[in-house]
Amino acid sequence: MNIFATILWPLTWLLDHTVYYLFYGLFWLIAHILPSQYTAIVTEFKEMFWNGIVATMEIALFGTLFGLIIAIILGSLRTMKIKPKDKKIIKVIKWCVNGLIKVYVTVFRGTPMIVQAMIIYYGMRGIFGWEPFDAAMFTVTINTGAYLTEVIHSGIDSVDIGQYEASRSLGFSYFKTMLLIVFPQALKNSMAAIGNEFVINIKDTSVLNVIGCVEMYFVLNKTANQTYFFMETMITGALIYLLLTYSTTKLLQHIEKKLDVPTKELTGSN
Repeated sequence: MNIFATILWPLTWLLDHTVYYLFYGLFWLIAHILPSQYTAIVTEFKEMFWNGIVATMEIALFGTLFGLIIAIILGSLRTMKIKPKDKKIIKVIKWCVNGLIKVYVTVFRGTPMIVQAMIIYYGMRGIFGWEPFDAAMFTVTINTGAYLTEVIHSGIDSVDIGQYEASRSLGFSYFKTMLLIVFPQALKNSMAAIGNEFVINIKDTSVLNVIGCVEMYFVLNKTANQTYFFMETMITGALIYLLLTYSTTKLLQHIEKKLDVPTKELTGSN
């Protein structure tokens, strides 16, 4: 069992069962309505498809969540402005931290995830000795963290500065002000972009097959090479990806509607 599945097994169990019931209907539909080639694909390779679907959703979901944690930390650090009254050492630290964050964001937003995955897996395998799934999860996490850092930074900046001043006048420390006043509003303002990044990650996991991660596209390739039904296999895969992204988008839209979140477009993607 991989590292992430061991740590997150309760959430993994819930996700696995949700995906199972969601796609039971899709596989039944393919097997009973489409031609016999499709029936053979979803029947003979059903177990492989299940594994690929679950792996795709696990990488996309947990990669987005872990990336969001990174983004919250780095986005918060980016809000620390250099003030004239700061000591020289504090100014240097703030300048260095802000510079390193900018480099991290620029590098991971400016290079394809497929290249990042190969560097991380093959270049760091000797150090960590990890499996393809763990390297894939790490790749999606740090890639997502780079994109969402700017999203969270913008979300924090969108909070009225008067709320900072009011909370500080009431005796709140900087930490409590950020935790109780700023972060909830910043996350709400950023919810649409975070949801968009999750949907993007569902599709972008397909590039992780280059390091041998058994996600959905890896399964499609393997199935097509064994059956020679390339078109039928890819159409089946397209239907699965479509259902994944469509159902996820509708769920996120429902959550955003309940939270009264303003609709925002994500400015960058892989």
